[in-house]
Amino acid sequence: MSCSCENKTIAMPTDVSVITTYRCQMRCKMCNIWQNPTKPEEEIKPEELEILPPLKFANVTGGEPFLRDDLEDIIEVLFKKAPRIVISTSGYWVEKTIKLAEKYPNIGIRVSIEGMEATNNDLRGREDGFERGLRTLKKLHEMGIKDIGFGQTLSNKNSHDLIPLYNLAKTMNLEFATAAFHNSYYFHKQDNLIANKDEVCDNIAKLVNLQLQEKHPKSWFRAFFNLGLINYIQGNKRLLPCEAGTVNFFTDPWGEVYPCNGLEPRYWKESMGSIRSGKTFEEIWFSEQANRVREKVRTCPKNCWMVGTASPVMKKYITKVAPWVLKAKMKSLLGKEVDCKCFPHFDVGQDPRQGDLREGE
Repeated sequence: MSCSCENKTIAMPTDVSVITTYRCQMRCKMCNIWQNPTKPEEEIKPEELEILPPLKFANVTGGEPFLRDDLEDIIEVLFKKAPRIVISTSGYWVEKTIKLAEKYPNIGIRVSIEGMEATNNDLRGREDGFERGLRTLKKLHEMGIKDIGFGQTLSNKNSHDLIPLYNLAKTMNLEFATAAFHNSYYFHKQDNLIANKDEVCDNIAKLVNLQLQEKHPKSWFRAFFNLGLINYIQGNKRLLPCEAGTVNFFTDPWGEVYPCNGLEPRYWKESMGSIRSGKTFEEIWFSEQANRVREKVRTCPKNCWMVGTASPVMKKYITKVAPWVLKAKMKSLLGKEVDCKCFPHFDVGQDPRQGDLREGE
């Protein structure tokens, strides 16, 4: 099913991120979600997720998903909707994670680790955070769980640990993902800003060139994504447009459907509808309200570069991205490094107002 919106065809989505809770046991310096928790009785119930359409991928996130006593029930519902599910977690709840993986051995797990032990524990506010996260990953690895890894959110205080973490992931044969400091409505912070840009970008540039040396093409495209992080940190418009709310969407703990998780009220924040409204998902997705939100995405002043919204457009505009990737790989094979101060911005007909970085009105 699809509908036409101002000459743009909107199909059913393929990706969802389900924000299960705003409760969290961590005390992260870049996020105050733990000071603004949801009430368990208000959070979306597993059966309410039955409304979701058939999907290709579901990310289960929070807060901390493992604080949900009914997380197994949520996963059971989502596996009816999507063949691949990945839970984003702190890794703090080791035994709960192992128990879930025993029941669902094809589950994906991504543990947030912000640096080596001292750095991570300082930024995440728990003395045993690193040890627990690593123990979770080691046990999952020993169980033979394949879709596991960890991710680092780069900030002012942890980019020096980027390459050591990358090497740790390689040694343990784990996936390694990256993100950058940003602000969002549910972080309850507006001061997440990278000040030491040169240092952070130089460390990401090292990662880009290391990934291009790898044998798997997936790593080469990750190098392109990480170049996009440098571009974002430098304050430029995205390499590719944001098309949040077309292929992907988020549901919050109250069932509101949003195009992404990077919305800020000082710019704009608007729901596409609620899965608690009594309507079918198709009625929500193709509604006039959803179309209005998509129009706001097309002129959104933010220039976010997060995997949830970057990955879909990298796939959609693969003919734009692939030539850069292949040329960069050829450079790597010749022993040359990619210039990570040169950014390929692709014009695919996006609205020029998107990412213009104007202040909220």
